[in-house]
Amino acid sequence: MDVKTIATVGKRLKRFLGRFSDCFNRSEPREHLATYVSGQVSELQRKSVEPMALKGGTPPRTLQRFLESVRWDEQRLRDKMQWVVAAEHGHPKAVGIVDESAVPKCGKHTACVDRQWCGNKGKVDNCVVGVHTGYVAEEFQSILDSELYMPESWAGDLPRRRLAHIPDEVQFRTKPEIALGQVARALENGVRVSAWTFDAFYGRSSEFLDGLQRLGQNYVAEVPADFTGWIEHPQILLRPTPQELRKRGPKRKFPRLAKKALPASEVRNLVKFSPTFQKQQWQRFHIKEGEKGPLVWEVKHACFYRKLQNGLPSQPHYLMVARNVLDPKEKKYFVSNQQPSPDVPLESLLRVGFSRHPIEDCFREGKNELGMDHFEVRGWGAIHRHFFISQLSHLFCSRVQQELQTGKKNEQ
Repeated sequence: MDVKTIATVGKRLKRFLGRFSDCFNRSEPREHLATYVSGQVSELQRKSVEPMALKGGTPPRTLQRFLESVRWDEQRLRDKMQWVVAAEHGHPKAVGIVDESAVPKCGKHTACVDRQWCGNKGKVDNCVVGVHTGYVAEEFQSILDSELYMPESWAGDLPRRRLAHIPDEVQFRTKPEIALGQVARALENGVRVSAWTFDAFYGRSSEFLDGLQRLGQNYVAEVPADFTGWIEHPQILLRPTPQELRKRGPKRKFPRLAKKALPASEVRNLVKFSPTFQKQQWQRFHIKEGEKGPLVWEVKHACFYRKLQNGLPSQPHYLMVARNVLDPKEKKYFVSNQQPSPDVPLESLLRVGFSRHPIEDCFREGKNELGMDHFEVRGWGAIHRHFFISQLSHLFCSRVQQELQTGKKNEQ
């Protein structure tokens, strides 16, 4: 970044933050937002409230109150960021990503802290977990939404909830339920993607996949090896036979699987034993260029009907099994509610399935560069405000980076 570009960043940031001025009803919190974002995008090593406040010439307690108690509309801030993404970064091949990220915390008073899986430590530890949705369109990537996951141990503990300022209307929801709400909100705010992708934790949830289907969303879900369904559509009985009508006793529900229908099978067994997969040769695909060289996987695929919550088969889906060329024991299973076609080739579905890394980049940039995990507040509302401001800082940096990359391409 040259001197001229550096000199314009401050002006760009001021104009950018001005677009969100209607989230505040007074000038002071608008100024505090500028102090907070300026601190996050600065060269400070620690991006917690005190060093950012001191750098901006603001009393630390004032900036802390900005997160904790000053009235302003953080939900409108989040929604307006999504409007910006939808209006100015829309792309027909954009991909939506669902993922979670943990922040280690000591003690037991921070809202929703508990001993739970902490991804960045690779073990169960004391931490808070945020569920996030991300957006990727070519070289642009951003975090769309963030929400704390509230463990069940917190849900009914009213004294603990009061101390952490968790509103009474906040009830326990599973991570897939939280993610589905974020997808629905992004759609309401105009965000459109070609498909959503997520790891096997979310892929195993029938409720989540059904919810995406109801919202009219395409997905390429990584699923666990024990995910169940059929390669061939099983026989379904829509109504009772004359013999069943004459029988006494409780009546069976319809539609239902016929007695002679094969039971749903785990995808690992379908891939291993099904003639459809056995007769296929592995097809090699270059997924992308990785840090250590080209990412190449071999793939087999087939039409697939996933087992719904009611035990019946879904509409036609697509099952893909991919194995790492460098380590054939490493396999991934993907299920998509899209069928390959001239408009959506198999390679496109695979690239969506393998495209979760950008949100991991967002988390790494947010934590390492912007202090997304440096918050020291404990309250539910304050943590969410910190999350949304961190998203705003990341969105600004992503836009500047995209402009610089576009400028370099134009010069070439």
